Amino acid sequence: MSEIASTLAAWLKLLGQAGAGVPAPSFANAAAPEQQEVLIGALAALAAEALANDRTLTIVTADDGLLPEISNALDLSLRPLCLVLPGADHARPIALRATLSLLKSRLSRAAADSQGPIWTAQRERLRHADALWRNSLAWATRNLRDEAPPAGIFALFPVRIGPWQVIQQTAMPTDWAVLLQCGRLPAQPASPWPGARHTLRLSWGGEKTQGIALTDETAQLAAEIELLGQELAELELELATAQGELAAFSARYHALVAGRIVHLDRLQAELAAARLERTPQDAAQAQATQEARARADRSQREYEAGRCLPEEEQAQPFAPDIDLKKRFRQLAQKIHPDRARDEADRAWRTQLMSEANRAYRAGDAAALERVLARWLAGSNADAQSVGGAVLPAPSFARRQGLIAQRDAIRQRIAAIGAELDQLYGSKLYELFAAARLAERQGRDLLAEMAQRLDRQIAQAESELAAFTA
Repeated sequence: MSEIASTLAAWLKLLGQAGAGVPAPSFANAAAPEQQEVLIGALAALAAEALANDRTLTIVTADDGLLPEISNALDLSLRPLCLVLPGADHARPIALRATLSLLKSRLSRAAADSQGPIWTAQRERLRHADALWRNSLAWATRNLRDEAPPAGIFALFPVRIGPWQVIQQTAMPTDWAVLLQCGRLPAQPASPWPGARHTLRLSWGGEKTQGIALTDETAQLAAEIELLGQELAELELELATAQGELAAFSARYHALVAGRIVHLDRLQAELAAARLERTPQDAAQAQATQEARARADRSQREYEAGRCLPEEEQAQPFAPDIDLKKRFRQLAQKIHPDRARDEADRAWRTQLMSEANRAYRAGDAAALERVLARWLAGSNADAQSVGGAVLPAPSFARRQGLIAQRDAIRQRIAAIGAELDQLYGSKLYELFAAARLAERQGRDLLAEMAQRLDRQIAQAESELAAFTA
């Protein structure tokens, strides 16, 4: 058994998952693994175990220092169910809005990564809290800096992770509470965390981390951007995945259905014109003929526009594996244009991000590695350009640059949310969702549509032949 697995097994015994007939303490102490990698892996595994057993989990840290690592370690398919709350007042609503957008998107996509008992339980949770869910989405959409989130919003997420000064203010009931006790976490009494059924306090003497709650404003902003950059990368991955899925479906729709619609619309326009020739004084038929011609012209334009799809967009389903998703997310965290220092840096990052998106959409892991290599080479060149000189003390200009980065990330998170809403509200996506549901029932909706169109085309051709006979 791996060290992470054995650590998880020990924790579960202390949290009431030891098996039937084994009493569980309401409060327990344990030593956390000294290695940070093992600790982070076990915490992520505990989150997955809690969700699998329909338990709510609260992980309380000393500060924000470990939050980026915990967030990265969480299972990608479960990440939208885990709310990671930074301690900084400016960062917290941004992270909350990002997670709401991610959860809403995953529910709307209804793909394989949002299926199964865990997601069924989440849908049931949101059904019971429908008013709160809708109010929370409306709050996220408004994106007003000074508007507080709806009361009780944290209850929408079965896993909550954050520093003690934030978590203790939520006062949310939880099945399991894990307190990561180190030098910076105030001493807690030997009693359960407020509202928790079972509390596990972990004493950790590992490396000291620095979180967002720092006295130096520049360091605080840099740590804040690091955490928000991960939220942004999660959303960029979600957007790229949704766009890739829809583009692949659109290509197949174009190949199977759109051309048939053009043919049928043109036949119906010809039929309407033939009927008008027989009754030229019929005003209603004249109107019907005009509408049929307009419909045929419109479907032809849409068909021609669809033929301009990029070469890499194929009619095969877009189904990136978990490794490709992780690579793209990791790369987006590093190279995102909104983390640029200046305009030249932004231009370079924008080019790399475009290449990364193309590689991800093509399912090309090697191309993603090449983008990463270019990024690392450029980063090393920047580091060498300072010649080993001691970096200057934080300046006003530096702080203003970091504030601009944070605001750019905030705006991009809001923009992705709006773009996802627009995508999911399109007629094409509605058809895609219907096709996905039909596929789970063993049906091919586009093939069925093509067969139905073929029958309509045959009937229209027969009617037109009768008119011209």
